Amino acid sequence: MSTEIKDYLEKGAIVLDVRTLEEWNEGHVSGSKHIVLTVIPLELEQIKSWGKPVIAVCRSGARSGQAAQFLSNNGIDTINGGPWQNVEQHV
Repeated sequence: MSTEIKDYLEKGAIVLDVRTLEEWNEGHVSGSKHIVLTVIPLELEQIKSWGKPVIAVCRSGARSGQAAQFLSNNGIDTINGGPWQNVEQHV
């Protein structure tokens, strides 16, 4: 998985953290965007407007998996980065 994360970062991917605000405030990937999982559908057009691939992250990988599947189904090149620390080590 880390090879895929590196590849996406090299393509200029945006890291999208889908955890709660409380979790985000405890730590997150520098430069990442924060949109809570439950509002992703409402923010779809904004995410599309970024025009970049997306690496979805959360605490364990479950919520980011849901986000990645939703975004992929809506035409956005997205991977599940799993726990945010997985991505942070490559930034």
